[in-house]
Amino acid sequence: MTGLKDLLRTENLSRADVELILATAAEFAEHPLKHSNSLVHKSVAIYMTKPSTRTRLASETAVAHLGGTPIFLRGDELQIGRGETINDTAKVISQFCSALIIRTYAQSDVDQLGKYASIPVINALTDEDHPTQVLADWMVIRERFGSDVSGRKFVYVGDGNNVANAWLIIGAIMGAHVVAATPAGKFAISPEVISKSKSLAAASGGKVEITNDAKAAAEGASVIYTDVWMSMGDSESERDEKFKALSPFMVNDDLMKLTTKDSIFMHCLPAHRGEEVAASVIDGAKSVVWREAFHRRTTIQALLHLLTRGELKGN
Repeated sequence: MTGLKDLLRTENLSRADVELILATAAEFAEHPLKHSNSLVHKSVAIYMTKPSTRTRLASETAVAHLGGTPIFLRGDELQIGRGETINDTAKVISQFCSALIIRTYAQSDVDQLGKYASIPVINALTDEDHPTQVLADWMVIRERFGSDVSGRKFVYVGDGNNVANAWLIIGAIMGAHVVAATPAGKFAISPEVISKSKSLAAASGGKVEITNDAKAAAEGASVIYTDVWMSMGDSESERDEKFKALSPFMVNDDLMKLTTKDSIFMHCLPAHRGEEVAASVIDGAKSVVWREAFHRRTTIQALLHLLTRGELKGN
């Protein structure tokens, strides 16, 4: 196998890779059983230590549509939970399966699995990144706005979490104007992610903006994106402090009025109506959250098909 073996981090993708993934996912959206022999008589391990709705359903369906057998594994079902090393686990899974999809906490665990597994490893969420989600998001962006995103502003509003990180990185890869509006301080995006995204944008012709002003960010935006304020693994002791810091970043009707006429609202789900987003927004005409959820399957299906064939090249 040549090229990109795994998708461990959003930043591993080149623009050409993203374009190929989106084109392939568009085919799977139209014809779900195209390449239905791609994984015939093969299995894919789906290892999750975090609860999941969309990622699990999308992953198992994607494998089935490609003719393979999904093997779902919870965190307490492997010996890794009893002290077996990640290295040993990676080598064992590689002998039985043709790919591994993992959803867990530490990014370092995913990186290590990729290092020691001989099969493709796909990061389906860590505390630092969420590449499969933002690929689905860009499928929706491509459907709504086409491939020319010049003059458009794509804005993330809220907690500087894993989704915010991935949003900046993929937007920078694609040469887009991406903005993150977060509180200052401990709930902001890390300097390392900002630096990386700005470096990628400099190479792609994109633009990365960081602000603490949600209204200024929303002005003229084509996309407003948000996520829950309390992510899995966040300390409950920080809840009151976090909600106080994030309350000016709630996406409501007043914020959406600042956007363009053809703007859309995006959310990776699950959503907490009345917290990070008003019910009138997420359930309103501009919301595309269900289409995002649909494309979790098409993009994971595309990733599996392309990675197992060595068709992604990396940056």
